[in-house]
Amino acid sequence: MNVFSSIWFLAQNPISNYWHKATDRTFSGIYHVNAFDLMMMIPYFIVLIILAVYGLHRYWLVYDYYKYRKNVPGPPPEATAWPRVTVQLPIFNERYVIERLVEAVSRFDYPPELLDIQVLDDSTDETCEVARACVERHAAQGIPITYIHRGNREGYKAGALENGLKTARGEFVAIFDADFIPGSDFLRRTIPYFQNPKIGMAQTRWTYLNRDYSLLTQVETILLDGHFVVEHGARSRRGTFFNFNGTAGVWRRAAIDSAGGWEHDTLTEDTDLSYRAQLKGWKFLYLPDIECASELPVDMNGFKAQQARWAKGLMQTAKKILPQVFRSNVPWHVKVEAFFHLTANISYPLMVLFSAMLLPAMIVRFYQGWFQMLLIDLPLFLASTCSISSFYLVAQKELRPKTWWRTFFYMPFVMATGIGISIRNAKAVLEALFGIKSEFARTPKFKIEGKKDTFVAKQYRNKAGWMPYAEILLGIYFACTVVYAISNQNFATIPFLLLFVWGYLYTGFMSLGQTYFAHLRFGVNAPEMRPASSGAPGF
Repeated sequence: MNVFSSIWFLAQNPISNYWHKATDRTFSGIYHVNAFDLMMMIPYFIVLIILAVYGLHRYWLVYDYYKYRKNVPGPPPEATAWPRVTVQLPIFNERYVIERLVEAVSRFDYPPELLDIQVLDDSTDETCEVARACVERHAAQGIPITYIHRGNREGYKAGALENGLKTARGEFVAIFDADFIPGSDFLRRTIPYFQNPKIGMAQTRWTYLNRDYSLLTQVETILLDGHFVVEHGARSRRGTFFNFNGTAGVWRRAAIDSAGGWEHDTLTEDTDLSYRAQLKGWKFLYLPDIECASELPVDMNGFKAQQARWAKGLMQTAKKILPQVFRSNVPWHVKVEAFFHLTANISYPLMVLFSAMLLPAMIVRFYQGWFQMLLIDLPLFLASTCSISSFYLVAQKELRPKTWWRTFFYMPFVMATGIGISIRNAKAVLEALFGIKSEFARTPKFKIEGKKDTFVAKQYRNKAGWMPYAEILLGIYFACTVVYAISNQNFATIPFLLLFVWGYLYTGFMSLGQTYFAHLRFGVNAPEMRPASSGAPGF
């Protein structure tokens, strides 16, 4: 009796039923494709193949990173004479962090008679008074620092930098955003590399003061480490083009001038100038061993605004620069890498489209048979998604060889966050493709350095808008697909679908929650609740 009971239980067990469906060939050959299936599957596979190609490119970057690992800058020759350096500090409404930045720069171990520090202030609030008083205090102590305030914000950050160059006396220009804290030896470690007259720019690696502040900052750390370790590392080692990151780097003034100077027709003026300079023949250096501390965005709306600005700016730069790259005489592998670098954010609108098609495609593919799914869908899926995990895991292993394995626990959150911001980034990319100008949303800085610090009592907020509602709706939609998958015993897809559920619901509710509390505390007209009405680049 017990044996028969066991057999009956196994027959009714969902796992055994699932296995029976996956292996049963009774109705194989009966299914015939129809017009609806073609309407669904053709765009589904086009999107999946494109995402897989960009995923394979991530694998290629990892390959280049290790293949050319010997092509790293060695120690520079000892400097025999120090050149004049201009340090530019572009700020806009940075009352919480400006004094920290000026204090850090004032400690530079560099001959003061060869130093020229500019605080380029476009602020419209009390930051002006704070910054001016800070500059006057340090100037009285003998620091070579000046305060430059513009009455208009034409060109935003690019405009401020260009305006500062009018009075800059340095042969080299170091740039730091308001939320960075360079070390006192920063210039003495970077400037010697410019004894090679072909070097036009040197970029250092970012580190993060508030890495352990929250789950969001942990995810941001992993994302940025992937960019600075694998992307910059692979491109610089291979000799392909890579970009200045807008801060924590040094430019040769001649490289800026020969490339046409700062332009403000894209949201990523740093990448734009980087490509123009490299097309002029200037060589760039990436110096991962020289670190510069920075502050990560701690609120979801600020993080999403930053990511959308970068996504839109890179696509604008692609439209502007790629024709010049393709017409140039640079090697083919440089052109290919430039294409993948500047167009990578096209994956966001494709991901949103893929999300919308996933449920009907899952239904169709289910009835077509498991063999086809394993043979076709699975390899494409692995190429487009698993490359993300390997990409970021490699970066963490390089930086933290003893504790990198902990990154495995964060990878579902990294992937979910990437999915969650896809709607806003997709909108930004489409705006860039169609030439639509949008409001500029700055990234607020709150001087968050440890877990005890808080941004709740501080002003400066980005407006959430309608986007969180769309994210929540998509989260609910994918919750329905999970129910469908369970009801049809399609268990293999459930972990993947749960990433979409968590990603969209997490980013959506976080945005709404932070906006709601900001309204309660400051009201709808609080400073910086509404971004400036321009699509020009900013800070």
